Amino acid sequence: MPRSNVTAKQKLDAVKKILSGEESRRHIGQIYGVAHSSVEEWILKYQIKGENAFSDKFQKVEYSKELKEAAVKAYLNGNKSQNEICKIYGLNSRSPLEQWIKEYNSGKELKSSKSIGGTIMTKNKKTSFEERVEIAQYCIKFGHSYSEAAEKYNISYTQARSYALKYKESGKDALKDKRGKRKSEDQLTEVEHLRREIKRLENEKRQAEMEIALLKKIQEIERR
Repeated sequence: MPRSNVTAKQKLDAVKKILSGEESRRHIGQIYGVAHSSVEEWILKYQIKGENAFSDKFQKVEYSKELKEAAVKAYLNGNKSQNEICKIYGLNSRSPLEQWIKEYNSGKELKSSKSIGGTIMTKNKKTSFEERVEIAQYCIKFGHSYSEAAEKYNISYTQARSYALKYKESGKDALKDKRGKRKSEDQLTEVEHLRREIKRLENEKRQAEMEIALLKKIQEIERR
């Protein structure tokens, strides 16, 4: 069957069969006449957007400069694969990530842009503590589908991701609104001051490690 004739329902059914172990990626590719990479893209989209992964209803999604830089640096840090980065940042394929990496490595400035292929709200919406807990639990229950949570609760993708990560790392108390409660330097106890200094040094260390990873990537590209 030619690739262009594979319907959304067929893709959805194929992915479910693969994930359940009923079919292999190779056999699905043979059935529908598509490359292995295409089958992987179907799986990635499903893992990110769930049942709506192959919907024909697309609209423009804005990828902010901050999101692009965070995705690129997360990859260059070397701890996650491109597929894992795509899942975390709600990308339907590796193509935009690969382009951002290429631009970043060549010294180009990453700028906010729009792309077809999703329904992610980009502006933050004010939420209550109870709503944040519900959103975080939803993301974790459904495998950190931040894009799906953003659409369901009409919030931004970054909000959904932030709530889920905070909840997973520190529990629901981490989702309480703490704006305006940060102490100034002269209000800190000696222990609090040391903890803040340790956090600053840890951030500097992570930044240095990312810069080293970037230099290694650039050197690899130059040797090719």
